[in-house]
Amino acid sequence: MRNFLSDKIVGIKPSGIRKFFDIVSEMKDAISLGVGEPDFDTPWHIRDEGIYAFERGKTFYTSNAGLKDLRVEIANYLKRTQGTVYNPDNEILVTVGGSEAIDIGLRAVINAGDEVIIPQPSYVSYEPCTILAGAKPVIINLKAENDFRLTPEELLNAITEKTKVLILPYPNNPTGAIMEQSDLEAIAKIIIEKDILVMSDEIYSALTYKGKHVSISSVAGMKERTILINGFSKAYAMTGWRLGYACAPKEIIQQMTKIHQFAIMCAPTTSQYAAIEALKNGDEDVEKMRQAYNQRRRFLIDAFKKMNLDCFEPFGAFYVFPCIKEFGITSEEFATKFLQEEKVAVVPGTAFGDCGEGYLRISYAYSIENLKLAIGRLQRFVTKLRESKN
Repeated sequence: MRNFLSDKIVGIKPSGIRKFFDIVSEMKDAISLGVGEPDFDTPWHIRDEGIYAFERGKTFYTSNAGLKDLRVEIANYLKRTQGTVYNPDNEILVTVGGSEAIDIGLRAVINAGDEVIIPQPSYVSYEPCTILAGAKPVIINLKAENDFRLTPEELLNAITEKTKVLILPYPNNPTGAIMEQSDLEAIAKIIIEKDILVMSDEIYSALTYKGKHVSISSVAGMKERTILINGFSKAYAMTGWRLGYACAPKEIIQQMTKIHQFAIMCAPTTSQYAAIEALKNGDEDVEKMRQAYNQRRRFLIDAFKKMNLDCFEPFGAFYVFPCIKEFGITSEEFATKFLQEEKVAVVPGTAFGDCGEGYLRISYAYSIENLKLAIGRLQRFVTKLRESKN
């Protein structure tokens, strides 16, 4: 059977996130802080619009690019929040989640032998999608002392004559790091000078806790060389609706639409109608959820300080990335032992790149009650590890 399988696919490791999710799903009384999924239900008025679309028989294919009304609302949203202007006719594509947009965005611009720069730790799909597109991943190991931001020096050192794309994963999963206006302007100069593209994954853009999210597409000279990725899963608690979008120059969107056309046809129709309602009337819902996440974020940071567990303060997404290097065991060993002894699932930092070794990703997209219970168990576990070393 091995002879029938693709060497490229066989060589790609499965997601390190799902491994722990599968284990905890079968463990009684376990608490999972591993999956990056909002614990909120999709707001009712958004669900209601999806239901109403079903009732009206809106169950047919849409255009490949997505409903025109939805693309108009996406354009309105980006103009309102970022000041960027996209033409809904030819610069916006509605996709099956942000993950599809990442995949087809890379495939639309990559030629064999191109290089894609990927700052890590970062979302698990970037590196496999780069390999599937036929490019070589070039990894930048982000540093805790820089708050896991990408610096101009790191970017410049990674660029070669084969560099085609920089993936910019901010707000960041798993670290919660953000890039501010000055950070983006500094790397934009290099991007323009070296004439490369940027794929900016902004799926957590609405979940920022320090100032306002800034898209690199809004920096002078960058819109025409940026593939902006976003979606509805995180901000609107719509993970199961499977809806995202990409915005880019029309020449790139045209090629992305071609791949989307042959592989997918169109994103789910009822989800698109629900998303129109989300963009039109969902700002208050997003703000309520953002405030709840912020409360949980502050709770965890304070709890880590009390247990003397090193963790930089994240200002985006809904993750914290504490350091566990003091215990002298790998992230995988820590997470496995913590799950076995205390029945709490977290994700080893190595699931997001080798430089994640010595860290854990803990999601706070869970109730404050569950977080308090999990932190109590973490305190007990950390105390035992420290005592065993002495």
